[in-house]
Amino acid sequence: MLVSVALLIAAAVAIYLSCEFFVNGIEWVGRRCSVSQSATGSVLAAFGTALPESVVTFVAVVFGKNASEVELGVGAAIGGPLVLATLAYAVVGATFLIAAHKSPGVAATGLFVPATARRLMSDQQWFMGIFVVKILLGLVVFTFKPWLGLIFLLAYGLYVRQEMRRVDDVDEESSGLEPLKIRPKDTDPAVGWALLQTGAALTLIFLSSQLFVRQLAIIGPASGLSPQLIALLLSPIATELPEILNAVIWVRQGKQNLALANISGAMMIQATIPSTLGIFFTPWLLSPALIWAAVITMASIMGLYVLLRRGKLTGTRLAWFGLFYLLFAAGLFKFSQ
Repeated sequence: MLVSVALLIAAAVAIYLSCEFFVNGIEWVGRRCSVSQSATGSVLAAFGTALPESVVTFVAVVFGKNASEVELGVGAAIGGPLVLATLAYAVVGATFLIAAHKSPGVAATGLFVPATARRLMSDQQWFMGIFVVKILLGLVVFTFKPWLGLIFLLAYGLYVRQEMRRVDDVDEESSGLEPLKIRPKDTDPAVGWALLQTGAALTLIFLSSQLFVRQLAIIGPASGLSPQLIALLLSPIATELPEILNAVIWVRQGKQNLALANISGAMMIQATIPSTLGIFFTPWLLSPALIWAAVITMASIMGLYVLLRRGKLTGTRLAWFGLFYLLFAAGLFKFSQ
């Protein structure tokens, strides 16, 4: 048990350090490939950090040896967006408040510029439309349901197309891009170096995340937690830890635009790619616990959208979104009894 706790802490530290290299590398990849800052966060960074858990979902639903392993993959497709919609956004709000307290300049800048608010509203609309469809599909049974998984791939393709065409209102040249960590003295590193650093960091994030999840699988049962609680309550936190830590790093650097874009972009991937795999390879029938997770996710996103639309979203209000996760946990404990 003590060894598992020590490995859990070591994995978390390794993920954080790897994320430092990842966010630095992916920013340079975006710069060298002439990708806008928002697209760098919502597409490049989101795809990179969401790829490992999508692979985990694929392995679980395609090669799962029993119903529990397959259920873990379906749970990941629902639990991932839940964590991002609640804890990840709350971490951005809390980190911003801490940064604003330490630096008056950050407080004066605000959580985001109006252009970022408009983009976030668009992302939430995309997500809610897709998420509602995938939850409704989980409530019914019909023969051609697996083919509808193609709809989610098409939806993500359209989203990526929109993001790559988006023009930022943010001055990227003044956004404080740090030197590439593996080439600190090179003021204009080649894209190959940026890709090398990003790929290496992503590999370490994936390996460390797997170690983190395995230790949770050991600590959870030893603490008396049921497999369902581990699959829906703890494992999604582990798989979404890279996105959360990326957000912390970017907010500390004053790049709230990138942090928020990374989370909303990762949510789009979580709402489409794992869902496609689940619909292709499983009956895609949601249990009451998964439906409860979906309800909390939608409540959080609708609350975020309303605040954005009214221009009333602040760091403090965003931090309070973490309470949605506590509400989910309370309900989940009741379902597991």
